[in-house]
Amino acid sequence: MTPLRMQTFIQRHRVLLIHFSFWCLYFSFFFYQISSPRRGEEVDLTKAFFNAVLHVVNTMIIAYLNYFYFLPRFLAHKKLSKYLLEFGGIFILFVIVHVNLKRFQIDGYTYSQEGHYFYSQRFFIQHTFNAFFVVGFIAMLKFAENWFALEARKKEIENEKLTSELRFLKAQINPHFLFNTLNNLYSLAFMQSPNTTEVIAKLSQMMRYMIYDSNHPKVLLSKEIEYMQSYISLEKLRLNEQIPIEFEVMGNPDTVQIVPLILITFLENAFKHGVGNNFAKAWVKVSIDVQEKKCVYQVINSKLPNGNNLEKSGIGLQNVQRRLDLSYPQTYTLNVKNEKEFYAVELVIVI
Repeated sequence: MTPLRMQTFIQRHRVLLIHFSFWCLYFSFFFYQISSPRRGEEVDLTKAFFNAVLHVVNTMIIAYLNYFYFLPRFLAHKKLSKYLLEFGGIFILFVIVHVNLKRFQIDGYTYSQEGHYFYSQRFFIQHTFNAFFVVGFIAMLKFAENWFALEARKKEIENEKLTSELRFLKAQINPHFLFNTLNNLYSLAFMQSPNTTEVIAKLSQMMRYMIYDSNHPKVLLSKEIEYMQSYISLEKLRLNEQIPIEFEVMGNPDTVQIVPLILITFLENAFKHGVGNNFAKAWVKVSIDVQEKKCVYQVINSKLPNGNNLEKSGIGLQNVQRRLDLSYPQTYTLNVKNEKEFYAVELVIVI
């Protein structure tokens, strides 16, 4: 069995393995205790072995009667007095029967000198405490099993919630992008621009990425960069190549995967709040630096006169920050600078 299969097997059957390990250790300890020679007496190992087997089997009966029947009823109804009354009576009856079986096994209930200790009050009390300890330990395993199951369920529900929230946040991006692009397309069509067909082709390419590729949890950074470059191409067509736009990629984006559509919001904000047809001094600089253990993404853009670079809609920065929190918990840093003449965003993601 390979290490991975062994790990999977242990994970699936960990509760059963804990129970099995406990009973093996308990049997070994009890067998060693009753088979150890005392005062030079010869010990019958066969008799000691069957004595240990009988002891363990009888103890297992009461322990798992509580484990599978009485304890689940108590956990379901939370009636402690009823549980103590019902199980307490069964437990005392079990101890009495077990002690008498022990006495019969030792000397056939003849009260011989050899079995004198087994007829003493000390043996009865010791056996009662021993059975109580084992039953209590197995019961604790039940509580632990229920706790782990509850924690697993809580984690599963939390993951389902986070997954649903991520899907909701991602779903908001599509209409937002379409709204912006259709506005650009309308402007070009209104001006009867020859670039209209090229815009439709670019839009089709981007929609293919959004509908199919972005449904994966992560995509190659190079794919995300292609999407961003297509978006920049659309903006350049809209602006008639009048605005200086720099886009620089350092490192190898084909070796890195990233959550899809996580970078585009900052780029959209740069054009929405920093670039205008009538603003000759507008500019945008974008850089992506793929390093050994992190990806550094920067967007710096001019500010429109009397403009505000903060996204007003509920889709913008709040959306992307929430997606970052869910997708890269405690493994990203986001720095925003809102200066007088420019607006800068730096996102560092540990990869």
